[in-house]
Amino acid sequence: MQPFLELVAALHLEDVRFVLIGVAGANYYAPTGASRFFTQDRDLFLPRDPDNLVRAWRAADRSGFSLWCAREPLDSPRDLWLAEHIVAQRALTQAQREAAPPIDFTLVMGEFEFEAVWSARRTFVDENVGVPVALLSHIVESKAQAGRPKDDHFLNAHRAELASWFGPVPHLDRPECRGDNDTGPDRPSPPENSRPDP
Repeated sequence: MQPFLELVAALHLEDVRFVLIGVAGANYYAPTGASRFFTQDRDLFLPRDPDNLVRAWRAADRSGFSLWCAREPLDSPRDLWLAEHIVAQRALTQAQREAAPPIDFTLVMGEFEFEAVWSARRTFVDENVGVPVALLSHIVESKAQAGRPKDDHFLNAHRAELASWFGPVPHLDRPECRGDNDTGPDRPSPPENSRPDP
């Protein structure tokens, strides 16, 4: 099993709430046989909940990942006090394992609140592991909101592919996205290996 999926399984065992976002999340919406976007990392969006973050760190540790913050090993003990400080700063922690892409635990996804993303998530089954993924519209919108050069480049370079996966995506043609996440007639059916979550 891929190290990423090992960690996802461990997060479920610890009852961690999280959703996969970014390019890796967008790839789960690729139609069967379509090429996927290259990415070297995985981004997991977590709520600003210190208890949840402590459980995420514990799952990473038990899965053989080392934890980092600001390019330095994460302090110990990895307890509620430390998690409260990380959450207050909205700091990113990263799980690393040899020969595996880094996995970021982020508390920020553009202007989105976690509960809105969580309630609309879809779960994809990958090697018998359920992977909760943000809606593609949320992923695209958050990248437009970020305004970083790498995000602008991704949206501009892959506009046609995203539109072919997603159907009409009018907010791709605007400086910022509108947050349109309804399920109108122009939207394609969800991929066969996904399901909405309650």
